[in-house]
Amino acid sequence: VAGATGSGKSSFINSMIFLALFIGIFLSFRQIFRLFPEVKWVNSLQDGNTTQVRPPVLLAPVAGILRDRIGEAVITPASMSSILDSVGNRLDEAKDTSRYLTGLLVFLGLMGTFYGLLETVSSVANVINALDVTSADSTALFSNLKEGLAAPLAGMGTAFSSSLFGLAGSLIL
Repeated sequence: VAGATGSGKSSFINSMIFLALFIGIFLSFRQIFRLFPEVKWVNSLQDGNTTQVRPPVLLAPVAGILRDRIGEAVITPASMSSILDSVGNRLDEAKDTSRYLTGLLVFLGLMGTFYGLLETVSSVANVINALDVTSADSTALFSNLKEGLAAPLAGMGTAFSSSLFGLAGSLIL
């Protein structure tokens, strides 16, 4: 019964890890796809036909300055630095979610590890308490010990699987 309960909690923790991983992957790809229209706008700017492409979102400050200075070819280094800092800040805001999810994956992996170790220690204590050393039948004693060690091994499986999934997920993100 204890192994079945622990198994359910183990799968819950691992499910949470996979959910956070898939959300992080989705948001990362969304961020990448968000850059495609910006690249298309920059390429159209080089070709000179910006009217055929929708205005950029992330590069809106650049588009505004370039729209005002169509005849001028010079953008001062200070204004370009300011523009690039603004774009960089907008991109960093989106990366913060990814950093948070990476930390969340590590946290969930550690939480699963400690839960699995707690489950293991309590199961070992139950196995030791259940052993009847006064019995003369050593075969029954070892049979009970062997059956009782299934629950601690399930706890170790929880600990290692959640650690592995949490760390692997954080590396993927």
